[in-house]
Amino acid sequence: MFLDSLARQNKKRLAELEQIIGYRFTDLRLLQKALIHSSFAFEQSQVGNDNETLEFLGDAVLDLTVGYILFQNYPVMREGELTRLRSSLVNESHLAVMARDIDLGSYLHLGKGEEASSGRNKPSILSCAYEAVVGAIFEDGGYKTANAFVRQFFIPAIGSKKEELLIADAKSRLQEALQEKFNEAPSYRLDLEEGPSHEKVFTVSVVFRKQALATGTAGSKKEAEQRAAATALAGLDELLAGPLSV
Repeated sequence: MFLDSLARQNKKRLAELEQIIGYRFTDLRLLQKALIHSSFAFEQSQVGNDNETLEFLGDAVLDLTVGYILFQNYPVMREGELTRLRSSLVNESHLAVMARDIDLGSYLHLGKGEEASSGRNKPSILSCAYEAVVGAIFEDGGYKTANAFVRQFFIPAIGSKKEELLIADAKSRLQEALQEKFNEAPSYRLDLEEGPSHEKVFTVSVVFRKQALATGTAGSKKEAEQRAAATALAGLDELLAGPLSV
């Protein structure tokens, strides 16, 4: 059998990857299959013996496990925010980063064309392979095992992704809050622009009813506005109880 033979040939390398991911497979063929790109399977006349179905399974497992982790950790977060946070954790770019962290690309079996075009570093191939590995772990060890793997590798990333998401979404969230309370939107004021043209630093204040609510500084006006809005949101309850409510 194709997978049996390939798994025997690559037993040492597969054991290395098992060590990295912290899980030893009962059926090593599942891990081997997770590492086979469709281009390699096609060249070996083994269409169907690739990682695409495991990728499909892993995608569903990640949605469930990451969603459950967020549900547990952020019980008062809104559904839309939970959805966006989960999406930022399981999208192609972040999964590719996760794959690179475990050097997954070096274990893949690619066709000659993908090999020649740096397929081992393509986000699309890496993210799909990562999902396939998750799917293989689920198929081999069940939900509890897959959930433990996801927790091990994803929980450290949740905090930074949450902060990125909150900052990126801060302007719209602040506007929604102020419009809901006062039927008015905030504005943004450029306070300072300094530095050479290739390294500009902008300081921006978010203003509401002629009052500066908060200030943000960043390398672009857009990001400075987002940071100002995020800071304003952090103290919004106090602000709403103070001069803004007059």
